[in-house]
Amino acid sequence: MLCVGRNYAAHAKELGNEVPKEPLLFLKPPSSIVGPFGVVVLPRESERVEHEAELGVVIGKRAHRVSAEDALSHVLGYTIVCDVTARDLQRKDVQFTRAKGFDTFCPVGPWIETDLDPRDVEVTCTVSGALRQKGRTSQMVFDVATLISAMSQVMTLEPGDLLVTGTPEGVGPLVDGDTLVVGVEGIGVLELDVKKGA
Repeated sequence: MLCVGRNYAAHAKELGNEVPKEPLLFLKPPSSIVGPFGVVVLPRESERVEHEAELGVVIGKRAHRVSAEDALSHVLGYTIVCDVTARDLQRKDVQFTRAKGFDTFCPVGPWIETDLDPRDVEVTCTVSGALRQKGRTSQMVFDVATLISAMSQVMTLEPGDLLVTGTPEGVGPLVDGDTLVVGVEGIGVLELDVKKGA
């Protein structure tokens, strides 16, 4: 999973960060994936785990140094992702690997939608019935085509790679017993439970 940080100006501002001049990239490990109706496990190493609702892009054709104009032809489809983040560890470590890499920290699903225009769809997150995040992909600093092009200049994107495109404002804490529902217009919703780890 290749992710981009601070891709919505309001989210960058709420965390006290500047909007990057080029996509800020980081990776999440495959072991962080959890599917629909799964459980996000809160690790004992963190005291502040937060949700980040995002549009996911699934690559369908190898992309190496592609242009933004050609980028979307390399997409298989789109899905829903929650980039779960241990915010206290992110601030402590400065870089993102530990904070975003715990098991179950990348909920994905419920399926891949192959017929979606990613330029202006709503992204939402509800926690235990309370709406926390509501934004539109048209608010992205770097749109999907630009992201794919930029990422493909750094590394070759292979079929099955999952690109995670950034989160709107409204990120907040998850606690034991929460129900997490992430939605993307035109795809559906991704539902999970939140439990404290052993």
